[in-house]
Amino acid sequence: MHSNRGLSRRNCLETMSCSWGTELWDQFDNLEKHTQWGIEFLERYTKFVKERSEIELSYAKQIRNLSKKYQLKKNSKEEEEFKYSTCRAFLMTLNELNDYAGQHEVIAENLSTQITAELSRYTQELKAERKSHFHDGRRAQQYIENSWKQLESSKRRFERDCKEADRAQHYFDKMDADINVTKADVEKAKQQAQMRHQVAEDSKNEYLTYLQKFNKDQHEHYYTLIPHIFQRIQEMEERRVGRVRESMRVYTEVEHKVLPIVSKCLDGMTKAAESIEPKMDSKQVVESYKSGFEPPGDVEFEDYSVSMKRAVSESSFLNARGESRRRSRSKLWPLLKRNKLMSLLASPRQPPPPPPTSPSPDGLLNGPQSPQQPKEPLSQRLNDFMGTKHKMHCLRSLKRGLSLKLGTGQEDYSHLPPEQRRKKLQAKLNDINKDIQKEMDQRDALTKMKDVYIKNPHLGDPDSIDPRLEEITQSLEKLQLEAHKFEGWLTEVERKLLEKGSESQRTQSSHFDSQGNTPLTNNYGQNRESPDGSYTEDPSTETTMQFKSRSTEFDDEFDDEEPLPTIGTCKALYPFEGQNEGTISMAESEMLYVIEEDKGDGWTRVRRNEDEEGYVPTSYIKLFLDMNAKGAKTYI
Repeated sequence: MHSNRGLSRRNCLETMSCSWGTELWDQFDNLEKHTQWGIEFLERYTKFVKERSEIELSYAKQIRNLSKKYQLKKNSKEEEEFKYSTCRAFLMTLNELNDYAGQHEVIAENLSTQITAELSRYTQELKAERKSHFHDGRRAQQYIENSWKQLESSKRRFERDCKEADRAQHYFDKMDADINVTKADVEKAKQQAQMRHQVAEDSKNEYLTYLQKFNKDQHEHYYTLIPHIFQRIQEMEERRVGRVRESMRVYTEVEHKVLPIVSKCLDGMTKAAESIEPKMDSKQVVESYKSGFEPPGDVEFEDYSVSMKRAVSESSFLNARGESRRRSRSKLWPLLKRNKLMSLLASPRQPPPPPPTSPSPDGLLNGPQSPQQPKEPLSQRLNDFMGTKHKMHCLRSLKRGLSLKLGTGQEDYSHLPPEQRRKKLQAKLNDINKDIQKEMDQRDALTKMKDVYIKNPHLGDPDSIDPRLEEITQSLEKLQLEAHKFEGWLTEVERKLLEKGSESQRTQSSHFDSQGNTPLTNNYGQNRESPDGSYTEDPSTETTMQFKSRSTEFDDEFDDEEPLPTIGTCKALYPFEGQNEGTISMAESEMLYVIEEDKGDGWTRVRRNEDEEGYVPTSYIKLFLDMNAKGAKTYI
């Protein structure tokens, strides 16, 4: 038997088809421990998959939160930034990352449903099956043990009866050999010996019966019952191992299934990175901030030597040092201070005082009284100021500064530079056209519905659609008027840009003559606008702005304006105390620069130095205008 078991074990190792009932017939306890360990391993693996699923879910949640955190918010300031390819690529990356997080959620869900839940249910079934198998094994083991006990009991009884029969036989032999014992005692001893032999024979037969029974039970136990039970336990354990194998395969398959999608997400991120175009972003910067203005041209040469010579003959006020200092001030707008707001707007509105009748000391001491005039609103002075050609450049700068400070924008976007204005008008016109198309689609749909109602009155009342059609018609008329208005503005801006482009080309082509010399004439006068461009080029399109306070609030906003050029000099015939806003005091015989001649209101604008200027009565001064200046006159 042992040789057969050894041969079977060798065959088992060679063929990998072993039977626990044959090979492990005596390892009931070890099999019980092994199967218990198998169930614990299954539970531990289930716990591992569950924790992995939780990690995947947590990771997906964090990735989604990260993507959401950096997503573009509606109506945010960052929306304008997404016109650049880098921002669009980043948005595409965030979207792909969100899909990437979704795949990890799929992994977590599949691990939970296909492995964790299934293994938990299978573990409970496995525990019940294992309990049943080992219950059957213990019962078979108990049965063979009881049979063994019966065999041992009959064996001990047979042994005891045999010993008693031997003692009875010895006693009979002794009594039979003793001559002093009566025949009756010998006969009694004989009968006792025969009875003991019969009892021993019966015990022998019983022992043989139990022995045969035990051998049969033992053979059945070790060759039928136990192999059958152990075979079922082996199958159970193999199913458990197979289930673990399948679970591990599913564990990898779950991730393999999402890898193509994850790969597409990564490919999308790569495509987003490759979509970044540095040149296009550079072009977009130009599109976003291009003003449409031309750079300032060359500064003209202005000869003040004639007027300076006359001024030197009259007074020592106009010395060479002061002239050189005044002439050294560049006329390029970025490097100069603008005049104060009130000095620009404070031209007196009432007639100037008449000159004194006699140069008496009292009259000279007190001087003529300047008119006492009520302070006018700043907006009214601005309206009057807009009519003065020499002040228009300052007005543009003033409007630009106020537009930036007060944050006011015009409906026609006239506060923007030409190029930016054109883009805004085009975008607005596109939006209006979309609204018009939408309204027209609704009108067509309602018209068709009305026709259906007319042909089939039972479907609805055709008259019920008329109010809505009338409403859409009115809305279309308003939108079309709006579109016509913006088309006019857009046509005007495009025309000006075209004219400016043509003029710029002519200027560039004529910049150098055939000998390579630079011409003195240029377009500086019309290209003096600030390149920040927050105003319009045409004064006719400029509208009156509303101010929140008096001029002192905006003094610091307009301190970079270019001073007006001098057109001559003047000599004070009488002293004048400039007590009102916009006027300047002067002493008798004082020499001043003339920067704006009398416009018919009796006032002349003069300058004492670089930062002090104002209006004086024309009748109080003697003018020495530069005859080369446009429209120069002489007042005496």
